[in-house]
Parts: sequence; structure tokens; C-alpha cells
Amino acid sequence: QVQLVESGGGLVQAVGSLRLSCAASRSTYRIVTMGWHRQAPGKQRELVASISSSGGTNYADSVKGRFTISRDNARNTVYLQMNTLRPEDTAVYYCNARDYYSNESWGQGTQVTVSS
Repeated sequence: QVQLVESGGGLVQAVGSLRLSCAASRSTYRIVTMGWHRQAPGKQRELVASISSSGGTNYADSVKGRFTISRDNARNTVYLQMNTLRPEDTAVYYCNARDYYSNESWGQGTQVTVSS
């Protein structure tokens, strides 16, 4: 089981910025993909962004042009730079990782609150 620890969440005003980070440890197999999901109150969890070990990225349409995902493969760390934040970005953000055998691991989540 991979341990994932997120940091960087908090309270920010609209159009402000935050950077989330997530460090993976205790990985038995090679981590192939890392990413971020979020869950707002009363809504289902959704994919925000993901990045493969080769550098390929995917973004939800709602965050394209505002959020940027990156990773440090040597340190098994993924980052999410969030710019021009909107109140609708308010959610609990969860880090996740997938290994070579498609085993999924999840962090405990970090709260992001954007006030208008």
C-alpha cells in the first residue's frame, strides 16, 4: 500500500492561487500515474488532473488554463498549481497514485475553500 500525504490546502479569496503537493512513500511497485480528484459538498468525486511518468497530462474541462499538474519522479511527488481560483473550486482535494499493476492509492484529502 502506497502512503500519500497532501499539503497546501487552505482558505483563499477568489482569483487567488494555491499550490497543492502530495508525496508518495512505501511504494512496492513502480508508480505510473499520479493525479488529483476533488469532491464538493453534495457532489460526486471528480477527476481534476492526472500526469503519467512520461509526462502526459489530462485535465478536467473546468480547470483547463487555470490549473497545472507536475511531478518529480525521483521523489514520487505530484503538485497542483491552482490559479484564478473560483468559489466553485471549493472542495476536498484528494491525491491518488496508480502503480504498474493498476493498484490505486488515495490520500486523506486536503480542504480548499475559495471565498467570493
